[in-house]
Amino acid sequence: MSGMRTFLSVSGMVALVGLGYGMWSIISPGEEQRRELIKNLPESNPKRMEETRKRNALVMQALKEAAETDKNIARGPAR
Repeated sequence: MSGMRTFLSVSGMVALVGLGYGMWSIISPGEEQRRELIKNLPESNPKRMEETRKRNALVMQALKEAAETDKNIARGPAR
């Protein structure tokens, strides 16, 4: 009886993993769709990448300035 229970539980787990893999393969995009997605990503546009770099540089500058001061800049301007 114990052997049969083990066999059924292992078979059930294998079936669930197989079902999950089957569903994943159905909903995942094909190679052609994946290439199209990558081609249309914002990072593939040089102008957009330059804007992102500038914005990141400004954020890093603000963080550096905030780290060097003792003021609490999260509160906004002093009242």
